[in-house]
Amino acid sequence: MKIIEDGRAPNPRRVRIFLAEKGIQMEYEQVDITEFDHKKPEFTSLNPLQRVPVLMLDDGTAISESMAICRYFEELQPEPALLGKDALGKAKVEMWQRRMELSLMQPVAQTFRHLHPAMAEMEKPQVAAWGEVNRPRALSMLKLLDQELANRPFIAGDEFTAADITGLVAVDFMKPARIDRPENSPNLDRWHAEVSSRPSAKA
Repeated sequence: MKIIEDGRAPNPRRVRIFLAEKGIQMEYEQVDITEFDHKKPEFTSLNPLQRVPVLMLDDGTAISESMAICRYFEELQPEPALLGKDALGKAKVEMWQRRMELSLMQPVAQTFRHLHPAMAEMEKPQVAAWGEVNRPRALSMLKLLDQELANRPFIAGDEFTAADITGLVAVDFMKPARIDRPENSPNLDRWHAEVSSRPSAKA
């Protein structure tokens, strides 16, 4: 079993943090998306959407999409539970994980892909106006998150979950996307400092 990834990309980092929290060791094979390795036939045969990461099982099964990979390992090793413990907990984690993914990470990624000069060859066409549209969307979600975090230590409740992993990776991805964290966000700042200090954040 191994994971094929580009270790610099945000989605593979989500999986690495998830596995580090569970103490799962994994073999990694690197591809270079700046050299378009992910668009070559051998990789495309594993994931026709040409995105990293991909989990390769020993029987040749390829699983892509970061949260699908995380779900696979959650089922194999339920503890510590990172996708919720009971019906309500699982629903809350899913709700906030989706919010982090769709309302924070995606706008940050679109800002990066459509405004950063380094992405000019990978994102064709780059639409600067679309990048600018997404910047305030990310900031709006962070404002909401700061309000929510006034009431609990972590995004989905009292325990660290996959929602925090996606949130952490998205906030850190704001730096290369050239989006400044909002000022006067004490709850967001407290949360980010805490989750960044976890050993898994360095995975």
